Amino acid sequence: MSRLGKLWALTALALAGCGSLFQTKAVPPAMYMLSAAAGPPAGAAIPRIAADLAVLRPRLRAGLDTDRIAALYPDRRLEYFADARWSGPLDEVIQQLAVQQFHTTANLRNVSADASVFASDYWLEIEVSNFQAEYSAAGAAPEVHVHFLARLGTSTDRHILAVFEADAQQAAAANRMSAIVDAYDRAADRALAEIIEATVLALRAR
Repeated sequence: MSRLGKLWALTALALAGCGSLFQTKAVPPAMYMLSAAAGPPAGAAIPRIAADLAVLRPRLRAGLDTDRIAALYPDRRLEYFADARWSGPLDEVIQQLAVQQFHTTANLRNVSADASVFASDYWLEIEVSNFQAEYSAAGAAPEVHVHFLARLGTSTDRHILAVFEADAQQAAAANRMSAIVDAYDRAADRALAEIIEATVLALRAR
């Protein structure tokens, strides 16, 4: 083999050896979904409301506008659980969860996550100020805190009809991810149930 050929062979071997440096063995993050609360018992009579509602994309407090799962520590330090993600950006997750829960617990004519799909009579916007697991002591299980501020308005003139607030806290059964996500699920369901109940009452009044 010529000197030039040997040089090319050595270069190829070196590159092949270096290739392993670019291979990652990192475990992909676990994806967690939130599920809507169960609807009323079968056969339960829920008065129908002849109204179309568009659930707008929620507004998120800084630090929560991500698909990462937030944890707040006693020194007010906001961090995120390692190797854990929501199933999508948090604003999309909460929007879809709200639409699902409206479908299962409220008897509206139509509920959509996109105001452009149809001419909705009303819109609902949720502002998320708290959606984090809060630790009070090192090693202890956290308490999930969910706080929503919602505005209900008319689509024709963007007039705000009512403002609702919901706050829910749920202690995790253990300091492990599955238990923490379960606490998130329960707290989010309770907060959304309050918002949905207030929305339905306001629409019935009209």
